[in-house]
Amino acid sequence: MSTFTKPNHIGRKISRIRELRDMKQEALAQALGTSQQTISALENSEEIDDEKLKQIAKALGVSLEALKNFSDEAAINFFNNFYDNSGSHGTNFGTNNTCNFNPLDKLVEAYEENKKLYERLVQAEKDKVEYLEKLLKDK
Repeated sequence: MSTFTKPNHIGRKISRIRELRDMKQEALAQALGTSQQTISALENSEEIDDEKLKQIAKALGVSLEALKNFSDEAAINFFNNFYDNSGSHGTNFGTNNTCNFNPLDKLVEAYEENKKLYERLVQAEKDKVEYLEKLLKDK
């Protein structure tokens, strides 16, 4: 049996971006208004229609193009460009590449987004408990 995997497996791309954003399947499910099981099935899918992909991309905080074109190799190369600023490979980071943003700002921004999502999830759980307690009280 071959260990070769299809390079354009969209479900794996979704899974990898979700993991890189430190997001659990449950959180993505909540953002999409679906179940964790549905997210698991999506992440095992080789193809997903564009309308659903747009929703997933938005929930993950990436563009549709970034989701479709994601690869681990490209992500590694992207971040290596920030690290390799010594000029030892014949390039000078300061002249050949321009960083238009502070990576730490992006990290803080992602943290704030995740914090807001977590707070919404906690509030949803509190609302559920409150509703269930009310149902039990009314019986």
